[in-house]
Amino acid sequence: MLKQLNSSITLRRPDAIVFDTDNTLYEYEPANAKAEKAVEVKAQNLLGIDPDLYHATYQKSKKEIKSQLGATASSHSRLLYFQRLLELLGFKAQLMTALDLEQTFWRTFLANAPLLTGVRELLDDLRFHNIPIAIVTDLTSHIQMRKLTYFHLEETFDAFVTSEEVGADKPDQRNFELVLKKLGLNKTHNVWMVGDNPATDIVGGKSINAVTFQRLQMEFEQGDGNCKPDFIFNHFKDLHECVLNLFESSET
Repeated sequence: MLKQLNSSITLRRPDAIVFDTDNTLYEYEPANAKAEKAVEVKAQNLLGIDPDLYHATYQKSKKEIKSQLGATASSHSRLLYFQRLLELLGFKAQLMTALDLEQTFWRTFLANAPLLTGVRELLDDLRFHNIPIAIVTDLTSHIQMRKLTYFHLEETFDAFVTSEEVGADKPDQRNFELVLKKLGLNKTHNVWMVGDNPATDIVGGKSINAVTFQRLQMEFEQGDGNCKPDFIFNHFKDLHECVLNLFESSET
């Protein structure tokens, strides 16, 4: 069920709803685990790498890239992870191999990342009732567009923002200000922010005075303090029911 944590808020029909993507519209971790395993198997077949060596080196490559690039979209790049992996293993620039591993990763990832139950129905109803909807997400634009296209949501949203556009991951306020600009709204409008990560989605949503909703899942606990959401929910049917009730009350 939808649970209200901020008693000072009275929900009313939103002027727009902004959604995070990863771990909000679908479960990230199962897809990521299967994709990483598929790449590990391919690397072993192509290069004869010992599994323990591969795993340790891959973790080191990710750590180096993230340390080098900081909280930016490219710090999540699997292509950079695999390029650095090959370098750390002592190979020269193996460009085709790096590209092949990246394609294997995302092909496997997408095949194992179905939308959560109730997401499509909620989005369809929001569009039917002329509520603008948007995406604000980390990672590169190409990959996030590819995900939404795979979900057949390529024509669903009114605005789309990735951290690649602003040069910094959430909760950098520029991500949220840009999505408002694309929607033609400002901080005085009644905007909702729906995400899973209290430190990025909820904090970022608060930076534009949005009403914040955290989808609870295993990776992140319920936000507290500055990260405390206004509402929490487990299933999209609960958020959908709330929205439908607001539509009914606004039309009577």
